[in-house]
Amino acid sequence: MNGPNPKRSNNTLYVFIALVTVSFSCLLFSTRSFVIDVRDVGFSLFSGFRGAIHGITLYVQKTILSIEELRRLKQEYDQLTKQLERYEQLARSAADIEQENINLKKQLNFSQNITYKHIPAQIIGKDPDNLFTSFVIDKGIKEGIKKNMAVIAFQDGIQGLVGLVVQVGRHESMVLPVYDANSFVSARFTPSLYEGIVSGQGDVTSPLIMKYIKKRAKDEIQYGDRVITSGLGGIFPKGIEIGRVSRIIFQEYETSLTVELESSIDFSRLEYVFVIERSNTGADNE
Repeated sequence: MNGPNPKRSNNTLYVFIALVTVSFSCLLFSTRSFVIDVRDVGFSLFSGFRGAIHGITLYVQKTILSIEELRRLKQEYDQLTKQLERYEQLARSAADIEQENINLKKQLNFSQNITYKHIPAQIIGKDPDNLFTSFVIDKGIKEGIKKNMAVIAFQDGIQGLVGLVVQVGRHESMVLPVYDANSFVSARFTPSLYEGIVSGQGDVTSPLIMKYIKKRAKDEIQYGDRVITSGLGGIFPKGIEIGRVSRIIFQEYETSLTVELESSIDFSRLEYVFVIERSNTGADNE
């Protein structure tokens, strides 16, 4: 009689284990408390990815907003800068107007004290290269200007000689200044009353020259003495200040003295002048 077959017993055991495993698996997947929903896993993974995308988006948005804010602040800064420049320009303009009013009041007071007939004028043209010493004023024939009229100015409380009208237009005139080399003015010292002829050297920075002064005046002329117009010739009114003695040139072999003068008018600051009518009634030589 044969005993139980071991091989068949092992097969039965394997079948039993397989059935138990399958049954347990079915029970496991059929129970909701142990179910692993694939959608939950996908949602969790997508949530993490979406969080990262959201963080990056917020960073980009903040960066863009920061750039826009900087651009807006730059525009506001530029506007404020321009506005500040306008205010500064207005302040400068107001200061210039105030200074011009002060100068005009001074000229008006001086004009009221001039004892002879005169025409106020303003310098409107100069040669920027200094090739020509003459300058242009804004009054002409229509305003009563004539050739060979004297031109004076009021500066720092002094009535000083400027020059002579040499050319006249309809509403403009040309003035030859006293420092021109072709300008010649009869003058005298005060208080010594010695006379001579004053001319220029063609350069506003060079001193005026007074020549043909008698030698005996050497001991009476002092540095700082005033030189005024003598009135001889009838062109320049008498008593207008030309300058002050700055140097006395004496040579034994010469028959006269030569004196250098510092002009009473600072031509670099000259803006307003007065044209004086001649006292005589001779021809105008126009």
